[in-house]
Amino acid sequence: MEDEEGAQAVAEFVQILEEHKKACVRDGKYIEADIAKKRLDELRQHEDNRKAEGLRSRQIAQRLGVEEAHMLEFQQFNSMWDHKMKEYEQRAGELLEAMRQRHVLYLREFHKMKEEKPELKPKHSRDMLDLRRIEVSLAKQGDYAEAQKVKVRADALEAQEIERTRQEREQQTLATEGKLLHRQEQELKALRQRIQTGAEEQRQARQQDLERLLQRYHNVKSELESQQNAERVRQQKGMSKYSATGMSARGSRSAAPSGRPASGKPMASSTAGRQRP
Repeated sequence: MEDEEGAQAVAEFVQILEEHKKACVRDGKYIEADIAKKRLDELRQHEDNRKAEGLRSRQIAQRLGVEEAHMLEFQQFNSMWDHKMKEYEQRAGELLEAMRQRHVLYLREFHKMKEEKPELKPKHSRDMLDLRRIEVSLAKQGDYAEAQKVKVRADALEAQEIERTRQEREQQTLATEGKLLHRQEQELKALRQRIQTGAEEQRQARQQDLERLLQRYHNVKSELESQQNAERVRQQKGMSKYSATGMSARGSRSAAPSGRPASGKPMASSTAGRQRP
């Protein structure tokens, strides 16, 4: 507001001086007109400098405003994406932990079922069954000593077959448990892969948003620079036009050739009254 009032006061003073200069010229007061003219030149130069400084200050403020707006937008961008990626990591951790807990529960149920499952009766071999029949037959015949020998052989063979059945069952249980653990590991691996893929997609989306943000900033900055350059050119043209007008006015007053006054009449020679020797 103060700048506008100051500019208005200068403009009014320039108008007064301009009218005063014209009046002096009309009245033939050329010394006073010259003083007024010099004062006008000083005022106009001062006003040009003031306008140039004002333009520079205003343009600096505009550039700072663009920079501040960009920094604020950049901070908000980082805050939003940091929060978004943190939420994604937290959710991914929850999914992994939930799957691990589910796997532990499945494995616990598997062991419980294994322990509660009744022992399977072994399927005895023909040799063992034959020995038992011989044992019974000998006992019926009263040949207890021979029956005892056959019984020892049958008991040993039966024990071997029971142990073999137990081992086979244990191997089958271990194989089933191995398959379960492998399947669980594959599920965890697939989930980790999906999480990694999602995280990479988020990083790419963040990078793309960042590039768009930087491009918008570059566009705004370039547009502002173009506008400011055009504004400076217009101001310089205006100052040059004024300077050219002043020079033209001064040149027109001093355009008469040497030895002749502005009226075009020849000047009297300083030696006109002297006799040539």
